[in-house]
Amino acid sequence: MRTSLPKSPHIHSRWRRIGSAAVTAAALVLAGVGTAAHASAATPTHPKPVRTKAIAAAVAKAHVQYTRQCGDTPKKGYAACHALRVTSGTTAFQEEQAAKKGVAPRTVKPTAASDSPTGYGPSDLQSAYGLTSAASSAGAGRTIAIVDAYDDPNAESDLAAYRSNYGLSSCTSSNGCFTKVAQDGSSNLPTADSGWAGEISLDLDMASAICPNCSITLVEANSSSMDDLGTAVNEAVSLGATSVSNSYGGSEASTDTTYDSEYFNHPGVAITVSAGDSGYGAEYPATSQYVTAVGGTSLSADSSSRGWSESVWNTSSTEGTGSGCSAYDPKPSWQTDTGCSNRMEADVSAVADPATGVSVYDSYGTSSSWNTYGGTSASSPIIAGVYALAGTPGSSDYPAQYPYGKAGTSALNDVTSGSNGTCDTDYFCTAGTGYDGPTGWGTPEGVSAFSAG
Repeated sequence: MRTSLPKSPHIHSRWRRIGSAAVTAAALVLAGVGTAAHASAATPTHPKPVRTKAIAAAVAKAHVQYTRQCGDTPKKGYAACHALRVTSGTTAFQEEQAAKKGVAPRTVKPTAASDSPTGYGPSDLQSAYGLTSAASSAGAGRTIAIVDAYDDPNAESDLAAYRSNYGLSSCTSSNGCFTKVAQDGSSNLPTADSGWAGEISLDLDMASAICPNCSITLVEANSSSMDDLGTAVNEAVSLGATSVSNSYGGSEASTDTTYDSEYFNHPGVAITVSAGDSGYGAEYPATSQYVTAVGGTSLSADSSSRGWSESVWNTSSTEGTGSGCSAYDPKPSWQTDTGCSNRMEADVSAVADPATGVSVYDSYGTSSSWNTYGGTSASSPIIAGVYALAGTPGSSDYPAQYPYGKAGTSALNDVTSGSNGTCDTDYFCTAGTGYDGPTGWGTPEGVSAFSAG
């Protein structure tokens, strides 16, 4: 077993930008050009935008800056979380809010605990993924486990604030809905860490947004080592979770198949893993043959019958959803793409672009309790929640195979535009009709693609 780190490094910040074309588009909007109207999404709480989706997305990306919550590349045998916190700028959600009101958007300024949400909330996400009916009635009796490193001392109170703001039912330790334990199942919690606390808040809030009736178990690993995180996954399964979300990853290594057998081989449990935030390239444990690898998209409201559209999340050559062909993990029998002889990442996807990010309530070590987050750390718990809504997996099944059985049907939104980098085999890094690496088979349209039926 590997020695645990005492604490993860402090948050590392960078400025993020897009290219001149998007900035030019943003300038056109700010000058009053390109204001064709389009319809609102199919939910009464989603604002009616008046700018085209392409221009709104360009404006958002031109203005958003964000930081990695858990640093950059971890050392061998360790993982970094995939949460990206917006530090300033204007998100697509704010653009749409402002357009509805006919005023300039309020930029993100994390200076006060009373700041209001600035990203997509539960009704937006449920609308985008066809979950409104299921989310209102399903999930009772099922448990989503969140596995992360270190402790978030404010996890329960922050979760309560998020759920209260959006009118979701109470989920507390006193009513039995929320449980927080260490990796050994005890109350001897690890050292607190503000970086991973933001990750924890993101995960808890996204699980709540998608499956408000589910119970939630937070299992906190002693460190970000794969051994500690894997031990926490085993504990989550032993505590009865039917879905386990893991929003972290690191470089692949020849030892990954050993981790597979020790920590991730849990038939009958939907284990989701984020695909990474560094653009094209495979990461572990997303490449484990036993998990659902979850890629990331940019999500925008539009005038289609769905009310939303998505493309591959890609901010730059080193900023975007991960994907790729594993160097070590074998291909599971249910994965049928022919260009990669080993495990291919990803399987499905959901929103991850910080410029089209989600609202998160996190008060530990931040200047503002309400924050906007992105990264594939958002998409992993979203898909874990969809699995929970869909029902308990078959006892001998690996639920990652379920979307493959509904490939090419209306149960999934096929994402066909965008790329996350440069690769020799097009579908490894470029979206297209059918399966592709960055978005897998697409995003949820209801729950049927995530159940054995």
